[in-house]
Amino acid sequence: MVEIVNLSFGYRKKKLLYKNLSLTLDTGSIYGLLGKNGAGKSTLLKNLIGLLFPNTGKILVDGQEPRKRSPAFLESMYFIPEEVYVPSLTIPSYKRLFAPFYPRFDEKKFYDYLDQLDVRDEGKLTTLSFGQQKKFIIAFALACRTRVLLLDEPTNGLDIPSKIRFRKLISSVFDEDRMIFISTHQIRDLDNLIDRVIIVDQGELLLNASVADIAEKLAFRTVSEISTQEDVLYQEDSLRGYSIVTKNDTANSSKVNLEHLFNAVTDNPAKIKTIFN
Repeated sequence: MVEIVNLSFGYRKKKLLYKNLSLTLDTGSIYGLLGKNGAGKSTLLKNLIGLLFPNTGKILVDGQEPRKRSPAFLESMYFIPEEVYVPSLTIPSYKRLFAPFYPRFDEKKFYDYLDQLDVRDEGKLTTLSFGQQKKFIIAFALACRTRVLLLDEPTNGLDIPSKIRFRKLISSVFDEDRMIFISTHQIRDLDNLIDRVIIVDQGELLLNASVADIAEKLAFRTVSEISTQEDVLYQEDSLRGYSIVTKNDTANSSKVNLEHLFNAVTDNPAKIKTIFN
């Protein structure tokens, strides 16, 4: 479990990216952290892994402080940054060098994941394209079988078939003892993958809810005309009229559109908090 208590962080004292952020993340969920570019999504992940330290507040991962970066902590976490780096090594050499740091590493699954992601062994990793390098790191991270997996913009650099394989693979490896935390601004890439949504904007937590709860409390519809009596949280022109997000006043639930949800939340933070609280 990850506990974030009154976290404040900023590269400059007068401009904080986060202000008294409190958040609890449990195992058994795939979280989607949504935010605009520059909102501090990558910064939050780096605080969770202990590469950056809070100005105030604290972070605990299974009771351990990330800033101490103890061996027990590091072997239970894996962080994939947006810009991956691979050394000038072959796949077997990389495995021999880095796998011993992760006691639960599964070699058979590693090569199986490489096959599923269509990563071919063609010599040194540095000769692979950026997309292939990223898929290699994803395969290695999943084979480490850590309890917590942090992914920063994991679909950047992947083509459409690779994005589909990535989603299928993440779904297949997930279990109740793991927590997967995905940060992205490419919201559509998380459709049908995450089960909890976290939205941050201007240093504040605006939403932390399950997809099921969102579908119950908000309605995502396409209408030919917008009624003046409806309190529309977000609207967008579509081929069939208007795609809208409103409070759900019926017993029916609708399919959550993450892109429209994000816009509705960031446009109406006060109303969203009232609906979900």
